[in-house]
Amino acid sequence: MEAFLRSVPADPAEEADLGETAAQSFEDFYEATFRRLFTALCLVTGNRHEAEEVAQDAFVRVLERWDRVGGLEDPTGYLFRVSMNVFRSRYRRASLGLRRALFLAPAETDDLAVVETHDAVVRLLLGLDPKQRAAVLLTSILDYSAEEAGRMLGLRASSVRSLTTRARARMKHEVVDPI
Repeated sequence: MEAFLRSVPADPAEEADLGETAAQSFEDFYEATFRRLFTALCLVTGNRHEAEEVAQDAFVRVLERWDRVGGLEDPTGYLFRVSMNVFRSRYRRASLGLRRALFLAPAETDDLAVVETHDAVVRLLLGLDPKQRAAVLLTSILDYSAEEAGRMLGLRASSVRSLTTRARARMKHEVVDPI
C-alpha cells in the first residue's frame, strides 16, 4: 500500500507534468511512426485518402490506450496491428453495405425483352413437328426424364431422345440461319 501511495503524486502540478510527459511521448511516437504506417497503409489500401483515414483511426485508438500502450516493449507493433484491424473492419463494413445495396436494389428488368424472348421461343416450338414439340416440352421445359416422357407419349425412351435431339438441331438452325 505504501508503495502505491508513493507512486501517486501528491501535488496537482506533478500530475500535470505526468500528463504532459505521457502526451509528449505519444507525440514523439506519432512523429516517429506516422510516415512508416501511412506508407504501409497506402500499399495495403491502394488509396492515399483511405490510408490516411485508417492511420488516423489507428492513432486515435492507440492514444486512447496510451497509458498501457506506451509501456509496451514495442508500441509500433501494436499500432500496426490496430491499423490492420481498422482496415479489415472498414473493408468488411463496406463490402457488407455493398452486398446489401445490391441485394436490396430491384433487378433491372426489360419487360419488352422478356416478351420478345417468350415470343421467339413460342415461334420456334410452333415450327416443330407435334411429336418433336411434345418431346421438347416434356424433357426440356417440364423436366421429365426421357423414360417418363416416353410413357406419356407412348414411345420408347430412345425415340424421345432422338426427337428432342432433332428438334434442338432444327431450332438451333432456325436461330442461327433465320430465313
